[in-house]
Amino acid sequence: MKIYLINLARRPDRRVAMADQAGRLGLALSRLEAIDARDARPEELDRWFLPKGPLGEIPKGDRCCSLSHRAAWEQLLKSGEDHAAVLEDDVVLKPGAEFVLGGANWIPPGLDLIKLEHYGPPGQAVLLSDFIEVGRGFRLARLRSRHTGAAAYILSRKAAEILVAIPRFDLPVDHLLFNPNNSRIFARLRPWQLLPPIARQQDFVGETSDIEGWRLHLRKFDLTYAKRELVRFGYDLKLLPGQIALLLRGKARFVRVGG
Repeated sequence: MKIYLINLARRPDRRVAMADQAGRLGLALSRLEAIDARDARPEELDRWFLPKGPLGEIPKGDRCCSLSHRAAWEQLLKSGEDHAAVLEDDVVLKPGAEFVLGGANWIPPGLDLIKLEHYGPPGQAVLLSDFIEVGRGFRLARLRSRHTGAAAYILSRKAAEILVAIPRFDLPVDHLLFNPNNSRIFARLRPWQLLPPIARQQDFVGETSDIEGWRLHLRKFDLTYAKRELVRFGYDLKLLPGQIALLLRGKARFVRVGG
């Protein structure tokens, strides 16, 4: 199983840091050059994105990030392999990553997308179901609520085919993959969560993402911001009855993903 590392050309420091982590774990990384929002022309990006989506405007940085991930999906399809791992260049890998990333033999048949990271605050709780033991102290559970972030995941050839076939994106890549509230493709991908996760983005351990600056104008508190947050809340409410039903039937439970 290849491990694709998405890395900006202007961040050789991150490439070196990731290679060092991987080397200590006995893993090899295949670098893919990320699309840089500083250089990308808007007209080259626009053809891949709808003008508006469920979450409103997709910032330029997130557009470039999403297309960088698309390049990794294409590489999987060209490789002839059945699975690939995708890492962003600002993750910290945890003990056990050598087992998870060292091959795909541990992945149960029929699982097409596995989230490997913990995203969000330390106490982040996610609704999960269908727990499966996969060895070395790891479990998989089907994702039943939003757990965004796309800094570390494994996908199958089937998932790559589904994703590459999307003509135009209406969501940033992490919401597209891991947000059932508003991703129309989530149900087809049926993503799973690795427990415990083996990756954590630097955002949460002391360093800010390169695309964060492109999002700042969307966080200005004004009428547009308030409207966008109300729309997001509406999407959250749509899933609530089904989630409550799973909880009441004992089919799912909330788990603190970060331990």
